Amino acid sequence: MAAEQGESSDLREIQTANCGHRDEASNTTRAARARTAPFRRGRPGEAPLTGSGPWKPRPAPLSSTTCFSPARAPRRRAGAPRPAVSMQTDEALRALLQRFYALQGERVETYRLFEEGHRAYLSSAPHYDFPRYRQLVHEITAAFSGISREVLQLRGRLRGELGRPDLAQHLTRLQEREQEKLQLVSAGHGGGGRLIKTIEAISEILQDLKYDSEEAE
Repeated sequence: MAAEQGESSDLREIQTANCGHRDEASNTTRAARARTAPFRRGRPGEAPLTGSGPWKPRPAPLSSTTCFSPARAPRRRAGAPRPAVSMQTDEALRALLQRFYALQGERVETYRLFEEGHRAYLSSAPHYDFPRYRQLVHEITAAFSGISREVLQLRGRLRGELGRPDLAQHLTRLQEREQEKLQLVSAGHGGGGRLIKTIEAISEILQDLKYDSEEAE
């Protein structure tokens, strides 16, 4: 019972992490990956918590998937202005978007690590290793916070030096949806219809971002 109460408290900690630098986000994601390893392997002399054989990566579950839907074409905005950009600005924009998509990939990986660690923790009953799980939650929280802070920095550059407030607005919408997704996942609604709709909305925003970023080329 105490373990369940502590777990609930730590899940609420994760929910607050996604509202907020490159190395920070990457390092904390790697740290979180390392934290899941003991859960996957199990204790000395015991079978792995996530299976009887050596651990192998699994496909990311639905709640961890943020991707483009090939069946849905980006929406066109009739009459939307196409900002003129210099070659230097265009290169800077490309680099910024490349970094943004890398951060989205880190988000997907962090969700996978959290879900994997959570399942392994639950499967370790009745001898829960709560201190180790709590540290995992701390690392996951730090990873989400670092990713979100950098996305907001990218949004600021789009609004300012790159002169693309239209793309910055997509990142604002994305952050709102990612916050909603994180709350649903951490609350245990991994297979609910609301989560599916949120993932679809994230995919649509990413498609709009891709289309609008290519319009000026």
